[in-house]
Amino acid sequence: MRIGIVILPDDRWAVARDRWRRAEAYGFDHAWTYDHLGWRDLVDGPWFDAVPTLTAAATVTSRIGLGTFVASPNFRHPVHFAREVMALDDISAGRLLLGVGAGGAGFDADVLGRPPLTPRERVDRFTEFLELLGRLLQGDHVSYEGAHYRAVDARTLPGPLRQPRPPLLVAANGPRALGLAARHGDGWVTTGGQGLEDEAGWWRSVAEVSARFDTALEKAGRAVPVRILNLDSSPVYSLSSAGAFEDAVGRARELGFTDVLSHWPRASSWYAGDEKVLETVAPMLPRLRAS
Repeated sequence: MRIGIVILPDDRWAVARDRWRRAEAYGFDHAWTYDHLGWRDLVDGPWFDAVPTLTAAATVTSRIGLGTFVASPNFRHPVHFAREVMALDDISAGRLLLGVGAGGAGFDADVLGRPPLTPRERVDRFTEFLELLGRLLQGDHVSYEGAHYRAVDARTLPGPLRQPRPPLLVAANGPRALGLAARHGDGWVTTGGQGLEDEAGWWRSVAEVSARFDTALEKAGRAVPVRILNLDSSPVYSLSSAGAFEDAVGRARELGFTDVLSHWPRASSWYAGDEKVLETVAPMLPRLRAS
């Protein structure tokens, strides 16, 4: 079991720097940040971009994996994003974890003034995003013609430092997206059921979507070795206490997940909690990882 922490990009680097350093010192396997232009009711507060945040994080850490949670087609074009990915991969010495998703409704989808897409259209766009990004990260002189994206002889040298590419970790819950994760992903990311207020019901939803992903893998004829669960989609915040965290990690392991993610405690609103819980959890990580 690998255990990661998500650090929201809502503080100036003078504050955030210490959190990324502490994430590594505490012994987390990977650390992530949200890739949004704004997120839920935090959209009116401070918010910073994921790519420079991860770049800065790479310069103050040396071991921990660094991930996008998750990049989407809502405002990223594969040609430009591939260049950013290669730079991050190089600066981090191959530690980048490339989380990607279809993108939902909300601020990211609306702020650029584009016509709204239906859920089906978002998955259609995501299909092209994955196809083109995958080609760009593993080849040079790439041309592509799709309904949502085009590329004309795109250059990609020198290519990723990590070969054949940084791990592509595909977020998916619905049937078509699960199929894309099974076909394109080096790993799968899930949040389980959305909007559930009952903890037991949420864990049942996680088991159900995991079973559906197994079916998608069978159809694709592939094995995807990395399965990542966002623990904090549960109605119980995983770092509300050390006991809650240990229980959540154990349940995820029983369901076959290889990785789990929690969120750095914030003073209020989303993921509100006490940073002292992190200090309690940190010495537990080797045992939880090995259990």
